[in-house]
Amino acid sequence: MRKSGNTRRKLIIGIVAAAILLIGAFLMSLQIRTITVTGNHQYTSEQMIEMLFGGRWDRNSLYCFFNDRFGEHKEIPFVEDYEIEFQSPVAVEVIVYEKSVVGYVSYMGSNMYFDKDGIIVESTTSQLEGVPRIEGLDFGHIVLHQPLPVEDEGVFNDILNLTQLLTTYEIQVDEVRYDSSGKCTLILGDIRVYLGSGEQMNGKIAELRDQLPVLTGYSGTLYLDTYDETNTSPSYRFIKDQ
Repeated sequence: MRKSGNTRRKLIIGIVAAAILLIGAFLMSLQIRTITVTGNHQYTSEQMIEMLFGGRWDRNSLYCFFNDRFGEHKEIPFVEDYEIEFQSPVAVEVIVYEKSVVGYVSYMGSNMYFDKDGIIVESTTSQLEGVPRIEGLDFGHIVLHQPLPVEDEGVFNDILNLTQLLTTYEIQVDEVRYDSSGKCTLILGDIRVYLGSGEQMNGKIAELRDQLPVLTGYSGTLYLDTYDETNTSPSYRFIKDQ
């Protein structure tokens, strides 16, 4: 009887071990086939997929699940973090949380991108599409993840307001220049737009949107510093380049 009991116990252990091996083999064979990316603007879905799932084991469902939950996430420029949500064992959604950048300054051969609070969030030699270069700011030594050391921190409010308006009116600029008195000029290819102070900026950018189609093909400076919201019949100077 004892021998029969031992045999039965060994049989059960063998069955359980075989089942565990089969389940393990099944899980290890599962491959992620469908990947949906949301929240991405700076990178295409294909670029995000290549960066996150380009390794040998990255598409293995079991490996991906445990690595995402317990491993360190990959560092991706301009990406604060990301989540991988499993819709099924073979389908995932990647939710991207991008860093909010409003502009960049050039410093020691690198582009230093900063957010709405003036914090340097990224340093790279590449240029991020749709983010303007800011010229004319006086700053000291720049440290990543620290505020951009400028004399007048109120300039960040002006930059944030301006970049938000440009986004709202779907106007893409190459550069934003500030002079020593804080007056602003936009650079859009061969067109320069002198905005002056930050007052009535909403109206100035709205006027710029209306004027741009007329200026297509020209080179020169448009002066919107004289904008007055009470003027119902405004006219603005445009001086062509010689």
